[in-house]
Amino acid sequence: MQRVGQTIALVGVAALLGLLVWKVAFDRDGGVAAELGRGNTVQAPSFTLERLDREGQLSIADLRGKAVVVNFWASWCLPCREEAPVLQQTYERYRDDGLVVLGVDYNDFRQDARRFMERFALTYPVVFDGKGSTAGKWGLRGVPETFFVNRSGTIVGAPIYGPVDSERNRDAYERGIALALGDAP
Repeated sequence: MQRVGQTIALVGVAALLGLLVWKVAFDRDGGVAAELGRGNTVQAPSFTLERLDREGQLSIADLRGKAVVVNFWASWCLPCREEAPVLQQTYERYRDDGLVVLGVDYNDFRQDARRFMERFALTYPVVFDGKGSTAGKWGLRGVPETFFVNRSGTIVGAPIYGPVDSERNRDAYERGIALALGDAP
């Protein structure tokens, strides 16, 4: 009986420590979404990450001069699977207009991410944020989450939480694309 009590106490302590680590790592008052919510203009946080779509690295600065849809996703995320074909279609439709969809694979395994990319025939650039350092800079709340960056590197529009093709997000997604391209008032 005493052993069961000790086990329960250890599990409780481990859970509290896990919650504390999560709070310190991910529960921020700042981040892009918070700044946008305050009505501030925000430059896209810089990062350079390993590419998954080919060899090398990619920096957000490499995309300056292009409109960018930054989509945080993971292979284990069911809503990410729903929206993957829409993001690919967006890339194909707007790339000649100077728009890039940039996938940021978050908190995942490289092998699983590459299988996801193959399954959905993704041809847009994808980078690997395995430890979530970039997600932290952007104030990520979960996946999928999507941001829009205009040609000068400023985040425009509101972040989209959840699949971009959901009924709730569809209009905001189209508006974000238009703002990034500079086609919206």
